[in-house]
Amino acid sequence: MNRIYTQQPSSFIPFSFIGQFGRKIRIIQAGVFLFLAVPLWLATEAIAPQIVQAYTARVDLAIDRLPEENYETVLRRAEAAARAAAQRSFDQDILVTDVSIIVSVQNYGAIAPVIALDVSRLQWKQRPDPQRWVTYFKTARSLLFFETQTAIPDPTPAVVPPATATPPKVNEPTQP
Repeated sequence: MNRIYTQQPSSFIPFSFIGQFGRKIRIIQAGVFLFLAVPLWLATEAIAPQIVQAYTARVDLAIDRLPEENYETVLRRAEAAARAAAQRSFDQDILVTDVSIIVSVQNYGAIAPVIALDVSRLQWKQRPDPQRWVTYFKTARSLLFFETQTAIPDPTPAVVPPATATPPKVNEPTQP
């Protein structure tokens, strides 16, 4: 005496009529959960978005001192090189959020960092002036021997001519 149902009645409710409504109720609940989950997910993404994979670009530049160039001119060339490198770094990669540039100068074999430029993309976009964001190294002038170049002594020693002196007098015995 087994009965075969074309529709499975609800296991919780023994009446077949009520079981059909139970199945519809479950479908409605699933739809409600689905329609509530999507806006909830969108709201959480809007409030707390996922972390962006951004990074800092680091650039080391080295420039040589040109003949007859003073320290202030070297600084201006270093600032121009740092400005170009910062703009190039931001233009090449959109994920770069910060740029860190160190410009070193070589002068007669001595190498020292002269300036460091640390700037974010937002700061650079608001004001792309390297003098605003640059850090100057105060000891670079002396490390590169810019202070002592004007006072370098002549490497050949000066020859002092001997003084003309009179020979000492010698007392000679007198003869009568």
